[in-house]
Amino acid sequence: MKFLYNIFVSLLIFGMKIGALFNYKLKKGLAGRRQSCGIVKGKFSPDDKVIWMHAASLGEYEQGLPVLEKLKEKFPEHKILITFFSPSGYDNVIKKNHIADVVCYLPFDLEKWITEFTQNFRTEIFFTVKYEYWYNLLAELKKQNTKIFVVSALFYETQVFFKVYGTWFVEELARNVDWFFHQTKHSTALAKGIGLKNSSTSGDTRFDRVKKLRERDISVEFIDDFKQDKKTIVFGSSWESEERLAEIIAAKNREVKLIIAPHDLKRVEHLKKLFPNALTYSQLNNAQTLKLSNAQTLIIDCIGLLSKLYSYGDIAVVGGGFHSKGLHNILEAATFGIPVFFGDQYQKNPEADELIAQNGGKSFEDEFFAAPFILQVLKDENLMKKMGENARNFIEMQPNSSEIIVKKIWAENSQLN
Repeated sequence: MKFLYNIFVSLLIFGMKIGALFNYKLKKGLAGRRQSCGIVKGKFSPDDKVIWMHAASLGEYEQGLPVLEKLKEKFPEHKILITFFSPSGYDNVIKKNHIADVVCYLPFDLEKWITEFTQNFRTEIFFTVKYEYWYNLLAELKKQNTKIFVVSALFYETQVFFKVYGTWFVEELARNVDWFFHQTKHSTALAKGIGLKNSSTSGDTRFDRVKKLRERDISVEFIDDFKQDKKTIVFGSSWESEERLAEIIAAKNREVKLIIAPHDLKRVEHLKKLFPNALTYSQLNNAQTLKLSNAQTLIIDCIGLLSKLYSYGDIAVVGGGFHSKGLHNILEAATFGIPVFFGDQYQKNPEADELIAQNGGKSFEDEFFAAPFILQVLKDENLMKKMGENARNFIEMQPNSSEIIVKKIWAENSQLN
C-alpha cells in the first residue's frame, strides 16, 4: 500500500504541474514548495529545537494557533515552524504578525524531499490540524523521535480509514501518532473503533480563539455611521446564494442595513451590479458620513475585517452552506451573541448542529426558505434577543480545548524544556 500511496502523491504532483499552466494559485504553490528547503536552511540549524505546526489552509491554521501560542509559552527556547499545503493559507499568514520563525509550504510527501527538508532542524513537537495526514512525513518524524499529535481531529464515516482498503492508513497513524485530540465524542468513538486508542475528546480549539475576539479592539471605522440605530445583518463570506438572500431581504425590508463581505473579492463587481446604490468600504471617508447613514447596503471590498464586523450585527448570515463548497466559520459570529443563519450543507461542521440544537442558529435548504424566517426575526425583538443569547451561551459553555491539549503535551514533553 505504501507503494500505491507514493504513486498517488506522484500523480498529485503531476496533476498540479499541469493545473499550474492554467491556475495562478497552483503555480504559486509549486514555486513556493521549491523554495521551502532553502528557507529552513537559512533560518534553522540542525541543532535547533523546533515546534512544528502543519495546517492545510487558513481555517486549520486558526484552529491550531491557540495551541501553538500556548506551546510557545511553555517552551520559549524552541523555534516555531508553520507549514501550509494551500497557497491561500500561506498568503494570508505570511502578511500578518505571527509567532513563527519560519512560515513556508510543506514539501510534497515523497521521502527524498521530506528527508531533505526535516534534516535542517530537530523537530521535538509536531502537530497537524483536523485531518491533514501525510504519511511519509509522519514516518520520517517518528524515526527522529518526534512527539506527534493531531489537534482538533475530526473523523467521519466516509473517510478512507473506514473503507475496506483503509487498513494501511490506520496502521500508519497508530504507529506514528502519539495522541489524537478530537473535536467531538463521536469522532473519538470512531477512531477508537478502528484501533486508534490513543484518542481523547478535547473539543474544538476554534472556540478558544473566538472567545478572545471579544477582548480585542473590534472597532471598525465608519460602521457606526453606517448602522445608525437600524437593525443590521452581516453577510459573512458570502457566495451567490447568500447574496440573493440579501437582495430578497433588502427588497422586503427597506429599514434593515446590510453589510456584505464576499468570500472572494472578485465578487465585488457582481455585488455592485446587484446593489447599484451600495457603498464600498474602501471608498469611504469622513466627508461621506451623511451618505453612509442613508445607504442600505455596504460592500466590504477588503480583507481582514469580517470577525470585527460581526460585532456590529444584529443577525449574521454565514456563507458556504448552500452548496458543496462547505460552510465558513459560524463561531466568529456566534461569539458576539447574535443569531446565526446558514445553508444546510455543513457535514464537516459539527458545531453547526450543536448551535442549532441550542437554538442559537438555524439552517435552510435554500435562500428562499431562509428569507421569510429572517424577516420574521427582524420583526420579533424577543426572538432575536433570545437566539443571540443562546448563541453566546453556546460559545461560553465549550471547554478550554487548547489548555487541555497543551497540558497533556507538556506532561509528555516537559523534559524538553
